[in-house]
Amino acid sequence: MFSDHRELLFSIVYNMLADVADTEDVLQETWLAWTARSQTPSAEPIDNPRAYLVRIAVNRALAHQAAISRRRETYIGPWLPEPLVSPLTGTSVPDDAADAAVRAESVSMALLVILETLTPLERGVFVLHEVFGYAHTETAEILGRSPSAIRQLAHRAREHVHARRPRYEPAPHVRQQVTERFLAAALGSDLDALLEILAPEVTLWGDRGGKGHAAKGPRPLHGRDKVARLLAAIAPGSGKGLDIAYRSVNGDPSAVLFAGDTPYAVLVLDLTPDDDQVCGIYAVTNPDKLSHVH
Repeated sequence: MFSDHRELLFSIVYNMLADVADTEDVLQETWLAWTARSQTPSAEPIDNPRAYLVRIAVNRALAHQAAISRRRETYIGPWLPEPLVSPLTGTSVPDDAADAAVRAESVSMALLVILETLTPLERGVFVLHEVFGYAHTETAEILGRSPSAIRQLAHRAREHVHARRPRYEPAPHVRQQVTERFLAAALGSDLDALLEILAPEVTLWGDRGGKGHAAKGPRPLHGRDKVARLLAAIAPGSGKGLDIAYRSVNGDPSAVLFAGDTPYAVLVLDLTPDDDQVCGIYAVTNPDKLSHVH
């Protein structure tokens, strides 16, 4: 019974925690709780296993938040969610990639970054209601809160998110075309092309965790001129010998760079509403976050 709902549980918890290892820990705890309950002869039957498992998983995820927050406070450099990589839509999906394809129904990398600015409870409510369509009454039962309290949390979370990210998603083929143009300019150290494709207020997040190769410094880099010059400067040294594979990352057409058979970086771009320019660059090069990439 647990296995029937595992991918749903993974998706919900991942969208709350944005880390695969932490998500797997929560799922293990959820499975242990389910097993203990189902194997207790005196326990009452569970009328709705899915609702029971979601409630356990969500509350276990919330219980992990304090430890996760402390760990991220000491993280070296900008922190980005661990990417979920799967084949692009329309390509063949081998059996061992089926789970990854299902898990990629998560929210985008850009939205996950914004969700990091919510409180854990606001984020849980947002994920359940906005992403998975749970009614406020259902969310209230899951979190042990009143429906009115859940509505207030949902309103705050929604206003916070929409103020930072308008409801807009470019067409997948447009995102892929822009990604190809961007990589050609960046890996070719073409400063003029970079200045043309980058929006004036572009932001670059380079998550290397002190291990990989990305933009140095503890904070994201802002501004077209700074970002373009950095990319043009590092490309000759870091881009040699890399192979580009186009994949779906958290549901969006993106790119994975390989050094031989080893994943070197995952690159996700966020576009302006007119689709013409790149307003956000998310580059994950921390090898710990690329261990699931192939």
